[in-house]
Amino acid sequence: RMKAGKDPGLEKVRALFALQGIGLGAAWTYGLEFFSWREFHNGKEVGALAGLAPTPHQSGELEHELGISRAGNRWVRGLAIEIAWGWLRHQPDSALSRWYQERFARGGPRARKVGIVANGIRQLIETSPVALSSQVELLVHL
Repeated sequence: RMKAGKDPGLEKVRALFALQGIGLGAAWTYGLEFFSWREFHNGKEVGALAGLAPTPHQSGELEHELGISRAGNRWVRGLAIEIAWGWLRHQPDSALSRWYQERFARGGPRARKVGIVANGIRQLIETSPVALSSQVELLVHL
């Protein structure tokens, strides 16, 4: 059924499914639940809708981060983290995997957890042009 349809949402699912490390369930959720019903203009919009946007706190001279907002789609947010782990495993030579290894792999459990969330955010943002334009070549060679 996925092969026969000409729906733009199905085109996004096909493009995502072609990426190594993203399975049919993840492609289906990303393609139809997240990317098919809304037009994104930048990475901040993608991260905010997924609930992976930072929450800064400013009070007088005090300024620090409180973590991610968790205000968006919890299914997509969880899937982004799961795909980030799979991406590290199935595409160890990609730019995202190298970035994670350089910045977070030597740290403790908390640093790796923060790093995988950051990797999930980057992966979701970098996957969005693929889903929107159906051009798989952008991420296959990362």
